[in-house]
Amino acid sequence: MGDRSFLTWPFFEARHRALAEKLSAFAAERVEPLAHDETDPDGLTRTFATLLARAGHLDWAVPDGAHDVRALCLARETLAYRSGLADFAFAMQGLGTGPIVLFGTDAQKAKWLGPVRNGAALGAFALSEPEGGSDVAAMRMTAVRDGDFWRLDGRKTWISNGGIAGQYVVFARTGEAPGAKGLSAFVVPAQAPGLTIEARIAVSAPHPLATLKFEDCRVGADALLGKPGDGFKIAMSTLDVFRSTVGAAALGFARRALDEAVAFSKSRETFGAKLADMQLTQAALAEAATDIDAAALLVYRAAWAKDTGAARVTREASMAKFFATEMAQRVVDRAVQIHGGQGVVAGAVVERLYREVRALRIYEGATEIQKLVIAGQVLGS
Repeated sequence: MGDRSFLTWPFFEARHRALAEKLSAFAAERVEPLAHDETDPDGLTRTFATLLARAGHLDWAVPDGAHDVRALCLARETLAYRSGLADFAFAMQGLGTGPIVLFGTDAQKAKWLGPVRNGAALGAFALSEPEGGSDVAAMRMTAVRDGDFWRLDGRKTWISNGGIAGQYVVFARTGEAPGAKGLSAFVVPAQAPGLTIEARIAVSAPHPLATLKFEDCRVGADALLGKPGDGFKIAMSTLDVFRSTVGAAALGFARRALDEAVAFSKSRETFGAKLADMQLTQAALAEAATDIDAAALLVYRAAWAKDTGAARVTREASMAKFFATEMAQRVVDRAVQIHGGQGVVAGAVVERLYREVRALRIYEGATEIQKLVIAGQVLGS
């Protein structure tokens, strides 16, 4: 991995620097050799989860206590530098258990966290629906109390790890109040009767993704996280932890793209000179390096603020996610341009990055939603 000078910034403590070095060595040795394989995303996701668990790295994604958001960000950046799917495997073990870590009872934590932490099961976070992704308050899926059970009916889509997860944290309307105040969260095992995988979704950068159908799906009363009506709070609190980590993944993609562009420009000769000697190339590299540093400052400020006691980091996390993901798209695009025709050859590192980076501007709140959130914070609404 290229520039590591950011690790000297005052956002980090000794444990973060140690984690970054350990995980960087792990990723170079165990992740990089598998990074180009796109033939079996389901199997490779499981493989990466197992490798991360055996090395102890999933302890950061599924902690016993509070999340260390700086550690989560460093892990995602380091893994994304090598493989988008390895980053995905780590992130989903965290996001899929985040509501349980934050709001679960001791019994729920004992039941659900261990298998995900040790790589025996994959977690998933089921929030989006076919009729609305960003508009959580418009959720249509329902959960109705029926004696000792809850009956879930509806659909969820764009669900990462859909089809291979062992458990899903599912959000549904229980009707305690209109809109966002009438939602609740449940832990649903994959084998629950009435839960089926309606469709698998193929995307440009392959990873496990599916639409889930719940039809008279019954779960016990102990599946409820928190209290009825707590669903929106649980979802937003979880995203408050993990949203800035999406920016960190974007940093990993951007740093790899810049390193690939620098190496190529130093070796490529055109018009009698190295590409790196041309001022337009130098300008593109300078803009990329500056973009990356600016994004890193926003990402790690948000993570530091959360770790040091801020109750909410809505503004900081939204700024980090918005700026870093848009930045990464620009940096990767410049890297492809510097590579010329070789940049769009299937299997080239920058070609893979070009496909991987695009989704980050959409999931966990699209760029446009982040702008609205930030504006709301600025306007005091």
